[in-house]
Amino acid sequence: MFRSLILALLATLWLSGCGGMRLVDSEVRSFASAAPVPAGARYRFERLPSQQADAAAQTQLESLAQQALAKVGLQRDEAAPSYSVQVTLGMRVDPYSPWLPPEYGWVPGINRHHGFAMMEPPYYWRQVSLILRDLHTQQLVYETHAAHDGSWADTAALLPAMLDAALQGFPTPPPGPRRITIEIPR
Repeated sequence: MFRSLILALLATLWLSGCGGMRLVDSEVRSFASAAPVPAGARYRFERLPSQQADAAAQTQLESLAQQALAKVGLQRDEAAPSYSVQVTLGMRVDPYSPWLPPEYGWVPGINRHHGFAMMEPPYYWRQVSLILRDLHTQQLVYETHAAHDGSWADTAALLPAMLDAALQGFPTPPPGPRRITIEIPR
């Protein structure tokens, strides 16, 4: 009886930990020109030649950026935009976490701790950037970057939170780097 009660309690604790929220913490840096972007401004996306090479991935990224830009009052309008938006994603995957130093007998992705070989999850480094340009003057008016690193592999789930973090404070962001944490469902 006592054993089944403990097992039930452990199962409940394990399941409650799996069903909660995740915190996505991003290191954000933003820069704005002297003339802020007005609320309700219209924009179109601009692509670099390298982004045109993988149009499907770029379209997906732009779709997520469009949702984040709508939250700060910007409207996509391909026919009559006043601004262009360039959105980029940089990502690197390391075979092991930088916090776990390799020990004797180390192989990428496997670390020996006290005689036991342990599989380590890959470690992901991501940065999303948004650049807004005034199409009439060709001047850059807003630039923002959000960087996140961790062992979560699901980039599609993390990107909306990173884009929201990047646009916090828009159109007049606070100076200097800041850490912004956003909750997302597991």
